[in-house]
Amino acid sequence: MPKKTIDQVDVNGKRVLMRVDFNVPIENGTITDDRRIRMTLPAIDSVVSRGGRLVLISHLGRPKGRGYEADASLAPVAARLRELRPKLNIGFPSQDCVDEQAAAAVRALKPGEVVLLENLRFHGGEKNGDTGFAGKLATLGDIYCNDAFGTAHRPDASMVALPKAMAGKPRVVGPLLAKEIKYLSEALRGAEHPFVAVLGGSKVSDKLAAIGNLLAEVDAVLVGGAMAYTFLKALGHRVGSSLVEDNMLGKAKAIIEEAANRKTDLVLPVDHVCGRELARHTPIRVFEEHIDDGWMGLDIGPSTIGRFGSYIGRARTVVWNGPVGAFEILPFDIGTRQVATMIAARTDSGALTICGGGDTAAAVELAGVADRFSHVSTGGGASLELLEGRSFESLAQLDEA
Repeated sequence: MPKKTIDQVDVNGKRVLMRVDFNVPIENGTITDDRRIRMTLPAIDSVVSRGGRLVLISHLGRPKGRGYEADASLAPVAARLRELRPKLNIGFPSQDCVDEQAAAAVRALKPGEVVLLENLRFHGGEKNGDTGFAGKLATLGDIYCNDAFGTAHRPDASMVALPKAMAGKPRVVGPLLAKEIKYLSEALRGAEHPFVAVLGGSKVSDKLAAIGNLLAEVDAVLVGGAMAYTFLKALGHRVGSSLVEDNMLGKAKAIIEEAANRKTDLVLPVDHVCGRELARHTPIRVFEEHIDDGWMGLDIGPSTIGRFGSYIGRARTVVWNGPVGAFEILPFDIGTRQVATMIAARTDSGALTICGGGDTAAAVELAGVADRFSHVSTGGGASLELLEGRSFESLAQLDEA
């Protein structure tokens, strides 16, 4: 059932405690991809434009949970927010999200002002789902808003214990989370056919549950990336030195058999762009049915691109999770770029197209077609778990629409 949104709540003069996902890549103090910050701007604008006093909370990276670590500070995020919204008063008060300095900054907020608190994971209680830590956070807000889809599948304190601690107060979703739920959960339940899923990435084990759930819903599953070689080896193909999960061969064969029983097309690569190693200047050779020893499959070949295109070109719904090659290293980006372009073309023709997963979203951005998808998810693990058919405890705590 749809959740109540922040736009449906009177925030004037109220302290809105908003859990966002500012877990962005930072190198040498510089944010290299600010997409997750930009995607949160509609939620921020909704609150401040209506006179709310906004308190932003997030995690960043994987600090030890024993206090402040400079490399995991949200200070670069605060700076980027000020660049994106230069007219807003955005505070960043201390090196601790629940110390007296942070609490004082929250108390001093005026309507239309914003404060970003320091990394939640500097406290071990965040990852442990600690109710005491959540209780301290709860004192900072009159309204709880979750706009952090990237961590919606986690039982962290700010995701589950915090809304529980704020029972009796409004507990709502932001526009980003509402959109993620709409597309990845509600829309897929009523998907228009032909319905095609494109699954890639390195490991079958990562996608096993998603494939199992999708086989009952889709007309075809197109499998690329390194995970394809576990399936191909299970069928008796020689795969050279390609990445294979040997402990998953039995389960891969069971998926192949289940797809056949359901009359769902499980489409595997028929040719492979291979290298001697995963490196930019490695020798390259294209193999068809079998791959010789000493070569590893690093991208789908031209015949496979054409085969995938024949399915995508007829689809009315397409879900994509996982690149179909090692797209970060040229020239093994070609297959992933082609898949991105073909799916974008289906959007132009009226199909529903959804991209989920951090690497897949990055690939779509790299291909320059992100704005031509119906929806590009901000969550990797979270989007995959929704494709697996799971429900999230964090969403269960929020008010129904």
